[in-house]
Amino acid sequence: MCDDEWCVFCVQRMLDVATDPWGVKVERVEMKDVSLPQDMQRAMAAEAEATREANAKVIAANGERGASEKLRQAADIIDESPASLQLRYLQTLNTISAENNHTYVFPLPIDLLMKFFGKQ
Repeated sequence: MCDDEWCVFCVQRMLDVATDPWGVKVERVEMKDVSLPQDMQRAMAAEAEATREANAKVIAANGERGASEKLRQAADIIDESPASLQLRYLQTLNTISAENNHTYVFPLPIDLLMKFFGKQ
């Protein structure tokens, strides 16, 4: 049952309880217009907005968790295979060189950086 039908059903039951002792049977109940007070409408709108914001935060948090998991996996792969780090380095150089700007980057060789940080 939809909400309107449920309301009609409940009203009819309440009327039946009140009118049965007098021998009166209500055969039909119709609801044409239901209007809520402005305060109630504002409260319901605020609740709906809060629910939407909460859902958006949950979705964003799940996305961040997924992204951090992928970054952790990538870091593990790079840690296990220095060749993958070298490949990433070359891809970055390619991306930097393709950009049309006036900033030039002279990166240090990966091997030198690895020795500096004590990885080899």
